[in-house]
Amino acid sequence: MATITCTRFTEEYQLFEELGKGAFSVVRRCVKVLSGQEYAAKIINTKKLSARDHQKLDREARICRLLKHPNIVRLHDSISEEGHHYLIFDLVTGGELFEDIVAREYYSEADASHCIQQILEAVLHCHQMGVVHRDLKPENLLLASKSKGAAVKLADFGLAIEVEGEQQAWFGFAGTPGYLSPEVLRKDPYGKAVDLWACGVILYILLVGYPPFWDEDQHRLYQQIKAGAYDFPSPEWDTVTPEAKDLINKMLTINPAKRITAAEALKHPWISHRSTVASCMHRQETVECLKKFNARRKLKVHCNMLATSGDVLVFSGVMLISSGDKLVSSGVMLVSSGDVLVSSGDMPVSSGDMLVPVCAEQITRENNYNQK
Repeated sequence: MATITCTRFTEEYQLFEELGKGAFSVVRRCVKVLSGQEYAAKIINTKKLSARDHQKLDREARICRLLKHPNIVRLHDSISEEGHHYLIFDLVTGGELFEDIVAREYYSEADASHCIQQILEAVLHCHQMGVVHRDLKPENLLLASKSKGAAVKLADFGLAIEVEGEQQAWFGFAGTPGYLSPEVLRKDPYGKAVDLWACGVILYILLVGYPPFWDEDQHRLYQQIKAGAYDFPSPEWDTVTPEAKDLINKMLTINPAKRITAAEALKHPWISHRSTVASCMHRQETVECLKKFNARRKLKVHCNMLATSGDVLVFSGVMLISSGDKLVSSGVMLVSSGDVLVSSGDMPVSSGDMLVPVCAEQITRENNYNQK
């Protein structure tokens, strides 16, 4: 059972290598000294947090203590020390679901059905416990281990909120652009249905390797989402079963009151009768598109993370040096956090745009995806 303890982290756990990093936190492997059990410690630097951030941290810990499900990364302990707060989670070693898919020799519609079923099981548990995740996206879908058939685990409840029953309210603008629901973009009251919209986006990507809503311009992207302007273009969708498209349509329903729930989605024939309904044909084109999609979103994560650091930026062996309120490049190719490619050469760069360097391979992948 996850409990708040007053025991100092350093007395009970030993820290090892870094597993990941955020703006105000780092994740490291740790071992509980008494048991030898391995965990992942999310270490938050509380010195940098505002009073509001402290409230969000308390909420995240409170929510994670509620959730106990095989498809959710479980919180085992929450420890506060001077200057740092430690959240002790399951150590999941399988990496991201989407990265695992592109490494498989065989991937079918039936596999996508199994993936979304596990995600929906996790979402259903959240909703039954009065929790809305609000940030369902590929980065938060992990695998328990590298073993074949390892369980999908939902992670990162930093934006999750608590709701009562089917409560609808304006809880603030939160989430990741391509996965935001129309009601959030309209600033309408919202609730559990936002997670089902995000599941619809994820399922669409699982089937063809690219998202249903896409535009470099965020305003146009939001207009697409609010209008529910997506389709199933040929030829890639021609081999997807009507039942799969039907489930996507039910998830990507603009009116949240008419949108399918997690419980209803789990009863949909494409999931509940997978063996007879979902196609078992290998989807090589989906895998190829998903490789490009993965490369692109990884680039965006790097851009966003570096853009918030405020330090000297070193990436792919190239450096950007802060010079007063300007950043000066050293003749390297740059990309902004808004994904606008600019030419190389010695040039002053506005710190407001925060440009970061990228390697040639990433630029190639970026261009390939944009030509899709």
